[in-house]
Amino acid sequence: MLTRTIAIHYVNAALRGAVRRGHDVTGLLATAGIAEALLADERARVTPAQYTKLVQALWDALDDEFMGLGPRPSKRGTFPTMCLLAVHCASLGDALRRGLAFYDLFDVRPVMTLGEHDGVAAFTLSTAGVDDPDRFLVESLLVLWHRFSSWLIGRRIPLRGVDLSYPEPPHGAEYHLIFGAPLRFSAAATTLTFDARFLRMPVVQDEAALRRFLRNSPAELLSRRDYGADASSQVRRMLGGGVVGLENVAARLGVSAPTLRRKLAAEGTSFREVREQLLRDQAVASLVRGGESVEELALRLGFSEASAFHRAFKRWTGTSPGTYRGGSVG
Repeated sequence: MLTRTIAIHYVNAALRGAVRRGHDVTGLLATAGIAEALLADERARVTPAQYTKLVQALWDALDDEFMGLGPRPSKRGTFPTMCLLAVHCASLGDALRRGLAFYDLFDVRPVMTLGEHDGVAAFTLSTAGVDDPDRFLVESLLVLWHRFSSWLIGRRIPLRGVDLSYPEPPHGAEYHLIFGAPLRFSAAATTLTFDARFLRMPVVQDEAALRRFLRNSPAELLSRRDYGADASSQVRRMLGGGVVGLENVAARLGVSAPTLRRKLAAEGTSFREVREQLLRDQAVASLVRGGESVEELALRLGFSEASAFHRAFKRWTGTSPGTYRGGSVG
């Protein structure tokens, strides 16, 4: 199980609109199998499946794809309708322009624009008039449009950079996992940039593929965290595949151990931190899924005794394994 878990910040941020409108947060969390006690600890994590269920529950409760965070709702079905218009376009550029023109009909906020200059395409969001202190809606829309664009042409579009018009938040480490690109905070505007040649690439999807795509999207798109091209993701995959130790992982990646250490340090992490994050995510996923005792899980993850696993889990997530097991449903 290599899937990355998601910081509790994103659960709290997603719930903000529902709270404003007086909805029962307890019920929404129960639908997603998330223990309410986790909301109070910034170290807590949820699985992508839990997060997807939460987003879907919020759409159902609010009838709003913007989850109560925009100045006016974006009714359920707006995004699928835009996708249906876009999938019939010849090129990605045509599809994006048609999709943005569709949203313009509803005077949607935040305002989204597509520009091109000197071979660089820029997708920009204006946050004017949006009461979104967590920037959750803005970041979700950036992720959604980037990943939808990649799906349209059948290949991931590497981002040249991500400019965000606000200071780096405490959970800034998550951003590299979300965007997989160089980040600049406190920028003049909130913009994704990529090579403009992708705008000329043909749309390779059709309506049948779109129906499959929309079964769990856009919730599933928002729940992904791992782009996999950086050193830490490569190390994570090696460790998840059973390769043990820094020297062995480095050899499998074709570099020396000191080189791998330097690459990880440049990404703001270390071999030990990557390993601990993998163990944390494996533990959270197993506890939520059920079917394995804490003792069995501790042994599988390499702990000599359950008490050592309990201590490590409390350090990783701020709470006990039982809290995660108690929060899961279905």
